[in-house]
Amino acid sequence: MSKLSIRDLPLNDHRVFMRVDFNVPLDEGRVMDDTRIRETMPSIEYALRHGARLILASHLGRPKGKPNPKMSLKPVAERLRMMLDRELAPGENVGFCPDCVGVEAEEMAGKLEKGQSLLLENLRFHAEEEANDEKFAKQLANLADYYVNDAFGAAHRAHASTVGITNFVERSAAGLLMEKELEYLGRAMEHPEKPFLAILGGAKVSDKIAVIQNLLTKVDTLIIGGAMAYTFLKAQGTQVGKSRVEEDKLDLAREILEQAKARQVKFLLPVDHIVADRIEGNAKPQAVSAGQVIPSNLMGLDIGPATVDLFSEEISRAATIVWNGPMGVFEIPSFAKGTFKVARAVAENAGSTSIVGGGDSVSAVTAAGVADRISHISTGGGASLEFLEGKKLPGVEALNSKR
Repeated sequence: MSKLSIRDLPLNDHRVFMRVDFNVPLDEGRVMDDTRIRETMPSIEYALRHGARLILASHLGRPKGKPNPKMSLKPVAERLRMMLDRELAPGENVGFCPDCVGVEAEEMAGKLEKGQSLLLENLRFHAEEEANDEKFAKQLANLADYYVNDAFGAAHRAHASTVGITNFVERSAAGLLMEKELEYLGRAMEHPEKPFLAILGGAKVSDKIAVIQNLLTKVDTLIIGGAMAYTFLKAQGTQVGKSRVEEDKLDLAREILEQAKARQVKFLLPVDHIVADRIEGNAKPQAVSAGQVIPSNLMGLDIGPATVDLFSEEISRAATIVWNGPMGVFEIPSFAKGTFKVARAVAENAGSTSIVGGGDSVSAVTAAGVADRISHISTGGGASLEFLEGKKLPGVEALNSKR
């Protein structure tokens, strides 16, 4: 990795400001899913074991630049305290500061001892955070000597805690989670082992145009599923019933298909479908076999068994696999089978490097019970998507280079 790592910083007895992603679901003041906290625990434990005085900062929800008790990080501090008590010796504690800047934050950060940590209140309680305000960034930087970004999920945002702060600290480095994300995604996009296969799903072609166009310059095979597949199928002249189609993107879909052909990229679309008359849990699923036309009153909501076989065979031959987006209306069990079967196919290719990103894809590999057989599950939906587009992420660019 070209950026400084937390491993490169002299942590002992220094105050370290670590940007984490603790944007977790809360219900009546309780953390409902601590996955994002667990993902950054290696960095937190590493810093504390190496004697850092650790200041943790995160956003939670969209409080629109003002305090909102429902989006306080105080319950997260309590959960983190429990988790650290399990991992580290008793007595290692997590303080909580009711603001992220100001006199109280400076006093509490200044009183930290080696191996202690302090979680600041929600950064987005201040509008200056998302505005990347220079004065606010300086206030955050005043709390510490060094900066560590372990919030890959926020790395595509140029905010005060991801970019501005780096201008006012001695050194800025990637945390262990950030480092892992950059290594896996970077290797896939720059030096993938071949054959390189990408699987894209989701509702709209328009959401993933840049990803598709960038991947066409790198992959050997591109698999398209989900509702976005029907725009491509219609562009080829296939009748798709009342499946979701972006009519204004048909010409673009034809161009992409031509680009794939010119670059000799295998471009796979569904050949059979699971359809229904509406997107509801009680809708009756029907199969439309390969070669059959989707009736005008029905819409495609999942890939069919022949498509599963086609996609699975291609997946089994790949050495590098990147997957973002479900193959159907994954939220409804009747239309989730195709996504589950693709998840299992990816997991069963044990010799490949597999990278899964995007909320539904991550949920799929977890629900299918194969998450532990995926090489890397990305923690940043938007950030990973922009990385696949070939964009530079502001929160990564702001970190110091090893050179």
